[in-house]
Amino acid sequence: MPSKRKDASQWVPPTVSDQPFDSAIETGPDKTQADQVLETLGYTPELSRNRSTWNVVFMSFILASVPYGLSTTYFYALAGGGPTNIVWGWVLVSLIILCVAASLAEITSVFPTAGGVYYQTFVLSPIWCRRISSWVCGWAYVAGQIMITLAVNFGTTQFFIACLNVFEDSDGVGITDNWEAWHTYVIFLGVTLVCHAIPAFANKWLPLLESFAIFWTLAGVIAIDVCILVIAKGGRNHARWVFGHFEPQTGWPDGWSFCIGLLQAAYATSSTGMIITMCEEVRQPAIQVPKAMVGTIVINLCAGLIFLVPVCFVMHDLVDLAGLASGQPVPAIFKAAIGNSVGTFLLLLPLLILGFICGIGCVTATSRCTWAFARDGAIPGSQWWRTVNKKLDIPLNAMMLGMVVELLFGLIYFGSTAAYNAFSGVGVILLTLSYGCPIAVSLVLRGREDIRHGSFDLGALGAFCNVVALAWTLLAIPLFSMPTYMEVTVETMNYASVVFVGFVAISAVWYWVWGHKNYVGPPTDAIDPVGESDSPSPADVPKTI
Repeated sequence: MPSKRKDASQWVPPTVSDQPFDSAIETGPDKTQADQVLETLGYTPELSRNRSTWNVVFMSFILASVPYGLSTTYFYALAGGGPTNIVWGWVLVSLIILCVAASLAEITSVFPTAGGVYYQTFVLSPIWCRRISSWVCGWAYVAGQIMITLAVNFGTTQFFIACLNVFEDSDGVGITDNWEAWHTYVIFLGVTLVCHAIPAFANKWLPLLESFAIFWTLAGVIAIDVCILVIAKGGRNHARWVFGHFEPQTGWPDGWSFCIGLLQAAYATSSTGMIITMCEEVRQPAIQVPKAMVGTIVINLCAGLIFLVPVCFVMHDLVDLAGLASGQPVPAIFKAAIGNSVGTFLLLLPLLILGFICGIGCVTATSRCTWAFARDGAIPGSQWWRTVNKKLDIPLNAMMLGMVVELLFGLIYFGSTAAYNAFSGVGVILLTLSYGCPIAVSLVLRGREDIRHGSFDLGALGAFCNVVALAWTLLAIPLFSMPTYMEVTVETMNYASVVFVGFVAISAVWYWVWGHKNYVGPPTDAIDPVGESDSPSPADVPKTI
């Protein structure tokens, strides 16, 4: 029986109130109105709308946690080209991601749901391809968020171990240099459990944690900048060296080496579209989330430069730093600048704590994304993952699913210490792919006609941003599958492509086994004109998976 639903191009979202962006408190009617919009899009509100505008901005900021994210992946830009790659690569990628954020913001202002880019791809795609296109986008979105969360928690583990190594024994060897793989995995297990327990049992307190993170980051970066620049035991580099020295160590041609080094900046900004998954816990999602996505990129660009430039001024011995077995050069740079183990460790603490806060934010966003995808029956065992724990007011089962997957993939470290390359690289690839899906459909197949119904239409500038975002998508997928070094060994191999193929295989098998006969996509009233559906109505499909 065909679905009696109207076409997306004919749907106009209810008018939202014009409250100022800096309003910290929204009224009850705003939340009711947001729930009405959600019901119009086909979903029953199940989560509490407890986040204000600034809460959304703060969460967007901690999802990126720029000083921490740039620290744990500092090696990539360092090997790719040194200070030039670090500073100008960050500026370049930030401007590109600003275009991605603006493109997603336009679409999110029309379709603000926890399904995020997956939902948007479905409603914007032509009927003949919307099921398969949303399936691909949804799996990339969910898998990408899980892998980025894994990369954050594993990065925190490795960064913590590198921080401990600023303390050395009598022979000048770091206190953890003789640790085995299982030591690292046990710490990773502890980090993962903490980052899941806090959002599981203290969900209502998360906005306070996010607000604290802003001030903690500000204080930490100021302390780092002042201390390393004033003390600077190893001396300071000239500005010409910081902003113009290019010293690639990857073995690749200079241009390609520079591009590979962009993974540092791409990883730190990969969370751009993750905040969309919080739309059903935001009071004015069609206004707040788009502005938060774009505004946060600008804040992050400035925060990144404030952190990176001083570090480059005190950075020396690029070859030695790139060759560190830990793959974490920032603690070594700090120690060379401070000249004292205790002082260095205390200076690293702000970054380490920010890593935990970032992990908590990623777990929160990932659980909402997994839950939203599962409620449309697209994940095996969806009847378990789509439930909301009423007592905790969170999708607890979906959160636990993500944790189990992360712990299982973490076992890769026992086979290769280059596992972190795979986690961070495939996370960036999958999320970039998922962000590109709705942008491509909106620009190429819909001619941006749906954007005019939203509150964030950028006009011709939006079309330019769409083109830049899609060009970045086409570059990022092969780029971040490449090994950092041209001469590949077991330890330097980039296994991102292997993990990527693994997720693709799981997605394809599940679509063949179940999806092509049963999956109908989001049960929304914003799609399918009468008599034009090529798939069964959601009412005709059994909900038990």
